[in-house]
Amino acid sequence: MGRNDALRAARLRRGWRTIEAAARALTERGQELLDDRQFTVSARTWRRWEGKRPGWPAEGTAIVLHDAFGRWPEDLGFTTPPGWIRPEHHEEGQVNRRALASVTAAALVVGPMAPQHVDPALVDYFQQQLEGHYRADMFLGPHDLIGTVSAQYQLIDKLVRSAKGETRRGLLRAGAAYAALVGWLYQDAGDMDGAAFWRGVTQEIAMRSRDPHLIGYSLVNQAQVRTDLGDGHAVVELCEAVLDDAKRLAPKVRIMAMQQQAHGASLISERRAVDQLLDQAARLLPSVDDELPWGNACRRTPGYLEVQRATCYGRLGLGVEASSLWTQVLAGVPETARRDRGVYMARQATAAATAREPDQAVEIARTVATIALETRSARMRRELALLEQAMLPWHDAPVGRDLSEILATVSEGS
Repeated sequence: MGRNDALRAARLRRGWRTIEAAARALTERGQELLDDRQFTVSARTWRRWEGKRPGWPAEGTAIVLHDAFGRWPEDLGFTTPPGWIRPEHHEEGQVNRRALASVTAAALVVGPMAPQHVDPALVDYFQQQLEGHYRADMFLGPHDLIGTVSAQYQLIDKLVRSAKGETRRGLLRAGAAYAALVGWLYQDAGDMDGAAFWRGVTQEIAMRSRDPHLIGYSLVNQAQVRTDLGDGHAVVELCEAVLDDAKRLAPKVRIMAMQQQAHGASLISERRAVDQLLDQAARLLPSVDDELPWGNACRRTPGYLEVQRATCYGRLGLGVEASSLWTQVLAGVPETARRDRGVYMARQATAAATAREPDQAVEIARTVATIALETRSARMRRELALLEQAMLPWHDAPVGRDLSEILATVSEGS
């Protein structure tokens, strides 16, 4: 075995079984990432990297290694140069500029564009595609879908610029739904900058469509970002703004606003408000009968409102109550919904730890770690970080050490 075991282990985890395969794959990745066809990493160079602790690579190579493995060279066995200051993921200038361009490119296409005929049937086409994207998200997670859905949004934006009348309004409504999905995918991937940008695009397109249901939906989308940022008061304010005009809104939109407001209430420790809002939403569920192609989680997700209640209870520190609810919820979640199931199980594990059942928490975490590696969901990794916090009382006990080993596999594979 070579002396640089860190790089060798990372290569094997990446699925690059031979040094030659790794050199070819990194060369291809670097040429695409840096837009530089002269970028190459030879098998001889890679063999040297693994044969002994190598010196620090060139700047471009360091960026490509980070992109390939999610780690800086110092974590891959390279010698840190004098004065090296480890950059944070979103603060490294060159990588950050590329990431920003990638996030915003589909929404910021500069016109004018050549006029074209836009068939009204395209509105139905894009609406029908949405349901397939929602299902694919459940199975695949965000990373494999962001490019596809962003490209479709870009096409819708192009068509809107030529469309007129009801066709234009229909495409605007479809565009808002696609932008909302892109925002969700970035949020699930852990990119809050990208999520916030696309939530803003959603709101802009919704306002242009003049559709009150979509406008309400776009505000709930904004509230979802604030929930992940832990800003409970902002979540409540945004959802109250939606519900101020509740009589004009489809029951589905009102349910979305109520459940999201419940999350805001849980962030500011208002359990009574959590239960009241979710009970109101439950009474509305039988009234959901619209044909809108977006925002159908309340119909598609088994135990939708109990998922929200269990999540809120966990956030409030009600471990026993949350754990009981998660058991009920998970009984109805199909094995095929891997990403959602993993997130729910991670929350169940945290509830078990809060209820002082550490062995149960660790047993659940074993399964979650496998799903997290498969789906690459940042949301799941974030839930596992919360579990780690909840398990701190057992940090030095055998069960705590078991959890550390489990979480290490997720960190290494991210």
